[in-house]
Amino acid sequence: MKTLNIIKYVFAFIGACMLAGAFASYSSTASFLERSETAQGTVVELIRSRSSDSNSYYPVVQFTARNGREIEFQSSTGSYPAPYDRGEQVTVLYESTNPEDAVIDSFFSLWGVVLIVGILGSAFGLVGGGMMSYGLLKGRSKAYLQKNGVQIHASLQGVEQNTSLTVNGRNPFRIVCQWQHPQTRELHVFRSDNLWFDPTDHVNQEKVPVLVDEGNLKRYWVDTSFLPKLAG
Repeated sequence: MKTLNIIKYVFAFIGACMLAGAFASYSSTASFLERSETAQGTVVELIRSRSSDSNSYYPVVQFTARNGREIEFQSSTGSYPAPYDRGEQVTVLYESTNPEDAVIDSFFSLWGVVLIVGILGSAFGLVGGGMMSYGLLKGRSKAYLQKNGVQIHASLQGVEQNTSLTVNGRNPFRIVCQWQHPQTRELHVFRSDNLWFDPTDHVNQEKVPVLVDEGNLKRYWVDTSFLPKLAG
């Protein structure tokens, strides 16, 4: 289904961009720490920021730079409840050439963006990359079986919907068939790849061709080439 192809590439692209952004933020913060000086500051105010369902408090800090200038800045990170109290002493990091861009010396103030963007980027990347890897491995397995597999004919059991996968509110279909090993008498159930149309009216035969790996019957591919192709 084209939608799945779009989703996996979009997720992989978003994940890569976010991870690149997290790395850029990490490099910027690390460089800032190398150049920065420290000072003791005082929280003089807490600015409340309202959103639709919550409030956050952003501390305003005042400190004296090494050149004697009195600097006041608002932290770019806030939380609820307020992370600091008015009058609380905090350590401040700043660059002498631009002390107005000071930050509070705390883990979240320094590394919060890296952490959040990195986690989100990893999540998007894992989903997109996982889907791409699964498709690649599935394609290789199919190619291997088409070249080296043994064809058997399994008895058609019917058509089922794969409710474990939903795309745009739809579940794909799978052809289900079974085959009993003539030597071991073990019964094996095979399911086709996902089909994005109901194949019921197009499955008229009692037997369905299946390519199997004789050394590992869990590795198989149900041949659905007899079905009509879904128009793009």
